[in-house]
Amino acid sequence: MTYCVGLLMKDGFVLAADTRTNAGLDNIATFRKLHSWAQPGKRVFALATSGNLATTQAVVSLLTEGTLSLRKRGAVDNLFNAKTMFQAAQIVGRAARDVQRSDEGQLFQSEDTFSASFLFAGQIGAEPPRLFQIYSAGNFIEAAADTPFLQIGEHKYGKPILDRVSDQTMRLGEAAKLVLLSFDSTIRSNLSVGLPIDLLVYEKDALKLDRIRRIERDDPYFRKLSDEWGKALRHAFSAIEEFDI
Repeated sequence: MTYCVGLLMKDGFVLAADTRTNAGLDNIATFRKLHSWAQPGKRVFALATSGNLATTQAVVSLLTEGTLSLRKRGAVDNLFNAKTMFQAAQIVGRAARDVQRSDEGQLFQSEDTFSASFLFAGQIGAEPPRLFQIYSAGNFIEAAADTPFLQIGEHKYGKPILDRVSDQTMRLGEAAKLVLLSFDSTIRSNLSVGLPIDLLVYEKDALKLDRIRRIERDDPYFRKLSDEWGKALRHAFSAIEEFDI
């Protein structure tokens, strides 16, 4: 399993994914689940993936091959010739459906085994950054002012703090801190999610991806964040008066 979260702010977006994948307790490995494509100065895209690894890797490969075919005459619709983020999200959705159709025999036998979902964020030209959650069927929803964050995978443990704290007016540094706290809560409660974490921070209108960082087990900021958050929670708990039995 995995955990991915995207947070859309007025100043940009933050997207993060863990790297743990497993096929049983004795078969745990690390795979990148956060992918990106860019035409600097024109457009940027980031994709976080959850679900069957073979399915998600096939979708990423289809999207990458599409961008590489851009120079060919009559190139199919791809991320680099989409005119809007909505069209780009449709392309990701079609890629997900194409992969499922190519494996429809196996999918029929075990639909859940081959399921996959995606968080897709980016910006094209002067259009504001946008964030989508794309389902296995290829349909999708979009983050909005009332719900500025989207999650896939093992999301229930990291959701409470996002519900309480997330705000589209947050600074990007605050948003990144919030996303990492959401991961800290998830990792503490679910063994199927683990470090390293791939974190991408994008500033509106930058049209380049230069803030991508891998948070390792010995990362000093993440360790400090986890320790200070634990202390703050214990202090807040102690400060509230006891229930009168």
